[in-house]
Amino acid sequence: MDFREGEQRDVSVVPAEVLPNGVLAVDGQPAREAAELGPRARLWPSLVAVYRAQLSRARVARIPLLFVATFQSVGILIMMRGVVDGGREAQAVVAGSAVLVVAFVALNLLAQYFGQLRASGGLDHYATLPVPPAAVVLGAAGAYASFTVPGTLVTALFGCALFGLPVAHLWVLALVIPLAGAALSGLGAAFGLLAPRPELATVLGQLGMSAALLLGVLPPDRMPEAVRFARDLLPSTYGVEAFARTFRTSPDWAFVLGDLAVCAAVGVVSLGVATWAYRRAAVR
Repeated sequence: MDFREGEQRDVSVVPAEVLPNGVLAVDGQPAREAAELGPRARLWPSLVAVYRAQLSRARVARIPLLFVATFQSVGILIMMRGVVDGGREAQAVVAGSAVLVVAFVALNLLAQYFGQLRASGGLDHYATLPVPPAAVVLGAAGAYASFTVPGTLVTALFGCALFGLPVAHLWVLALVIPLAGAALSGLGAAFGLLAPRPELATVLGQLGMSAALLLGVLPPDRMPEAVRFARDLLPSTYGVEAFARTFRTSPDWAFVLGDLAVCAAVGVVSLGVATWAYRRAAVR
């Protein structure tokens, strides 16, 4: 087709009226504007979203989870009733059995979950979401820890009735469960994310739960000195000690708060390690 002179138009130049803000192209180069990105996802809304998603996912296994964790701790209480009569040993047994419910989920099940998530490529899905890594770790840990609340309360009430301990200060579990759970959840998540194979993550989680069982439930007065030192290195021990102190006639609340502060500090460190492990596993 012939174009008469004066009617030819350079189709590479977009008319000014369709350009953003009416900017004209200069020297045959179209005007370019930087694409405006969406706002960066904040930690708290992302954490809530991941928590709700994980809570819905784990709800299917809620009844078996509650049954296994609670039945295990109640069975330990019944077994220890034939060995321990009362006093501080009974306080340690009841407190250790209650916190063991948290350890079962935070160490064992969370290590298995993150180990399977890494092996199945599930981390790639989370890596594509605009959520901070800390939100993924905290959301999953919080969802799994939520299922420990009923089992911990049932174990504590059963233990108090079995050993004749007072129940006036059971409200302290509202602090013990999240703080001890945070410390143990960080370790469980780190086990699952750092283990090269899911089977090894399961083994590490079970070993950690076994340590919480042996070092947290058994009375410390009957342990050798070396075992007591290992007991002091276990984060859940401080949650056990904080809870056990509340059974005394006049609880020393300064020591209770000190033990809870140790749990909180270890929780921050362990969850930080788990977040680093998540970043490391997600980029591979």
